[in-house]
Amino acid sequence: MDMYKKIEEMEAKRSKVELGGGELRIRSQHKRGKLTARERLDLLLDEGSFVELNAFVEHRATHFGMEHTEAPGEGVVTGYGKIHGRLVYVFAQDFTVFGGALGEMHASKIAKVMDLAAKNGAPIIGLNDSGGARIQEGVVSLDGYGHIFYRNSIYSGVIPQISVILGPCAGGAVYSPAITDFVFMVEDTSQMFITGPKVIEAVTKEKITAEELGGAKMHATTSGNVHFTAPTEAEVLEEVRRLCTYLPQSNRENPPRREWEEQGDDWVEALADKVPVEGTRVYDVREVIQAVVDQGDFMEVHRHFARNIVVGFGRIAGRTVGLVANQPKVMAGSLDIDSSDKLSRFIRFCDCFNIPLITFVDVTGFFPGVNQEHHGIIRHGAKILYAYSEATVPKITVILRKAFGGAYVALNSKAIGADLVYAWPCAEIAVMGAEGAANIIFQREIADSEQPEETRQRRIAEYREKFSNPYVAAAHGMVDDVIDPRATRQKLISALEMLEQKKESRPAKKHGNIPL
Repeated sequence: MDMYKKIEEMEAKRSKVELGGGELRIRSQHKRGKLTARERLDLLLDEGSFVELNAFVEHRATHFGMEHTEAPGEGVVTGYGKIHGRLVYVFAQDFTVFGGALGEMHASKIAKVMDLAAKNGAPIIGLNDSGGARIQEGVVSLDGYGHIFYRNSIYSGVIPQISVILGPCAGGAVYSPAITDFVFMVEDTSQMFITGPKVIEAVTKEKITAEELGGAKMHATTSGNVHFTAPTEAEVLEEVRRLCTYLPQSNRENPPRREWEEQGDDWVEALADKVPVEGTRVYDVREVIQAVVDQGDFMEVHRHFARNIVVGFGRIAGRTVGLVANQPKVMAGSLDIDSSDKLSRFIRFCDCFNIPLITFVDVTGFFPGVNQEHHGIIRHGAKILYAYSEATVPKITVILRKAFGGAYVALNSKAIGADLVYAWPCAEIAVMGAEGAANIIFQREIADSEQPEETRQRRIAEYREKFSNPYVAAAHGMVDDVIDPRATRQKLISALEMLEQKKESRPAKKHGNIPL
């Protein structure tokens, strides 16, 4: 037999693998409004850049009931390619083969490509579409999940890890995405849950649909398990590509920097009107962020979860930055349990991957209430203090308006490691607002006064002048400069340039013990 015959056999075998579960199952996948694994990779990666690995891997024929069962590619496509010209490693579960169920060799393929990503310092992106563990392989399939979970954990903070949920994700399968840095879901066609609706109904008698239990909307708004959603697979994958433009390849390098030319527009006149001086008036802090970042381009993370805090990525003078801001439109921008978790996780991601942090503060404090106390606001709020204190990346704070109580300290104050703290002229920095403080300190005087309201207003004004204006904090070195709001972008550009070579060490230790 000559070499050409061997090549023909190889190509025939490869074509069979590329067809996955066959035309009938591919049509079934399309009828559900879903793409195949290879179609998804075509959308995710730069055209023609995908290189497949381990295409001919097969399961062991000794597994129960699988002696004569074919599973082309073992139900998962693995390899590497490029996004905007930069290397990424990928795996895409193939629902047309065994419903994408994970078995021993399926897991082995994923583990191998994860190892390659870590060795070569590039992101790993997983496209998840699986019915869960392969029952026919018993405990071996569960062991396969363990190998993946281990790598998710060990490579956390080493390379960016992104999970895209493109179908069902149940049982143990949900824990790999949960460990990764960012999770994307498609609205109406993706679900994640530990136990499905039928099991829940059998055990607890509760009736619920799969979408209500673990759909994209629920996870984006209630559980906080998903960071980004979009209506279609194509839109989700385009958002993954967009996210990658902000991220470094690994923890060994800085984020990519875009070309930027000074255009004389760094003095932002509109910022003078974005934040009302009156502390009780609301505004959308996203408008402040968009006025500061390049071209107003802000990629918000966890947009629909814990909306009292805003986090996401942008660029300032071409540099990637992580942006954090209280949102006065929701709960007056106060911090609660969910926002504490959301914020702490984001801070730690940025610190892992050398992304400078900019914090815009307008906070009344931690949100009060019995429910918050009983569910551990102390522990959850402490995560913010820990995350900011632990972070060694450049950290800049801009106090827009209110900065009260422990929340002021927690939100990257000078005391817990901020490199630079700026304040706008209308900023109030104190234990509490002037109204509340005056009512407590001068309670008796106000009550005994012949004109109590006039006395109260006078004392409020005195307290604000003596204790809560930004110049008091500046006099103690807790604020580096009181700035014109319109100069905010200029100040941030200068600060980021100054801090570019920042190096900061921490005491030697195995790792800290964040209050999880």
